[in-house]
Amino acid sequence: METVLQTDQAYKVFEGFVAINNVSIDLKKGEKHAIIGPNGAGKTTLFNLITGHLGLDSGSVSFEGKDITGTAPHRIVKLGLARSFQRINIYPRMTVFENVQVALIARDGRSFHLFTLGHSLNCEESAELLELVGLSDEAEEMAGKLAYGKQKQLELAISLASNPSVLLLDEPTAGMSPAETVEAIKLIEEITEARSLALLFTEHDMGVVFGIADRISVLHHGELIFSGPPDRVREDPEVRRVYLGQSHGAA
Repeated sequence: METVLQTDQAYKVFEGFVAINNVSIDLKKGEKHAIIGPNGAGKTTLFNLITGHLGLDSGSVSFEGKDITGTAPHRIVKLGLARSFQRINIYPRMTVFENVQVALIARDGRSFHLFTLGHSLNCEESAELLELVGLSDEAEEMAGKLAYGKQKQLELAISLASNPSVLLLDEPTAGMSPAETVEAIKLIEEITEARSLALLFTEHDMGVVFGIADRISVLHHGELIFSGPPDRVREDPEVRRVYLGQSHGAA
């Protein structure tokens, strides 16, 4: 399978603390690849390095065969790599529709018209994205008043506004109820399949991880200790020791 995203010996230090230690991972076209590990393992730092929100101290990141090391985040988005964050990143005082509309206007480089012609731009595509993520009925609601799970759905719609080929989701079900988690994962699976997206995600819920991931990479203290299909990750004694726990691994 074609590799669409890759880190090669990614390395990052914060004031003497090695946060990411020569991590090399790759994402294949159409693959769902989970990055797991204990709190502080370096998962979000790795995402920040991939998306240009942090600079590498050494190593490289490539996307669709092109070296994007040091590229600004907004340029990486334009290349086709979109990302959501652990903390919800929406405009709470704008409507749900306007949040998506603004993302589409920015994608098209029409930000200059935001407060003049903005209300009439990208209306049809905004409506289509809201329908895709199941928020058509909430289009005119203020985004900040949505339930937490629906705010996550809105953030997903905003991420999709850039027409990505690769989607990075950082803890997509964090803070959700069990029912919200089920709905969120179902939605993510449907969207990635419908749009043929490659998915790289971090997740604390092992039921989610083992339920949808084609491949799982495990970080511990900033180092990659294992990468492989879910059944092999379950059986690896080092993974069970540092993260899953013996009883979970046995199960």
